[in-house]
Amino acid sequence: MTAIGIYGSAGRMGRVITAIAEDEGATIAGGVDAGDDPAPLAAAADVLVDFSTPAAIESHLAAAVEAGTPIVIGTTGLTAAHHAAIDAAAARVAVLQTGNTSLGVTLLGILVRDAAARLGPEWDIEIAEMHHRHKVDAPSGTAILLGEAAAAGRETTLADTRVDGRAGLTGARSEGTIGFSSLRGGTVVGDHLVVFAGEGERIELGHRGEDRTIFARGAIKAALWLADKPAGRYQMAEVLGL
Repeated sequence: MTAIGIYGSAGRMGRVITAIAEDEGATIAGGVDAGDDPAPLAAAADVLVDFSTPAAIESHLAAAVEAGTPIVIGTTGLTAAHHAAIDAAAARVAVLQTGNTSLGVTLLGILVRDAAARLGPEWDIEIAEMHHRHKVDAPSGTAILLGEAAAAGRETTLADTRVDGRAGLTGARSEGTIGFSSLRGGTVVGDHLVVFAGEGERIELGHRGEDRTIFARGAIKAALWLADKPAGRYQMAEVLGL
């Protein structure tokens, strides 16, 4: 079976992946956490899965490139510099980076992109998300993924349309913007709602994560799919054949 190495093995996602890997048709080559050398694991694994921290991404990418090992990156909170490093690594090895490994969220992103493409700019787009009290980044990586899908459907970029939160006298809503709002509390695994608000009608597309296993299962599926791919940057939609 394909041997998966986990960066961030002691975290929530790392522990779940370890627990279900065998049932999903994979084995675990080992795990690396903060302070550990990522290189030996990269050399031992058939494919790597990263659910660590943004600060560790570049060293993990370097280890993957050195060993020639494909890597799935599910870590969120990435900056433009991180994405540049991912692009550089993808010229040498297969890299799949996503804000959410859930297969359901992946399909939701396709639906959001298609809806945005078919509805005019007079339909306002707002994205709301809620996560557990321990989540450190906001908006969530999934919310950003959905925002990017909506922007792509409108043939623009999220950087040009994004509005984070609203407080005070902000004025009327600007046409064509994509708004975000974030809630944190309790043990919520992950709820996301994309609202298309038009004149006298509203379309709502959403996803509720009820168990962290859905993300682990999707990550393993992505890792198994990526293991034999040539160098390049891949997306979760490709894992589903979309």
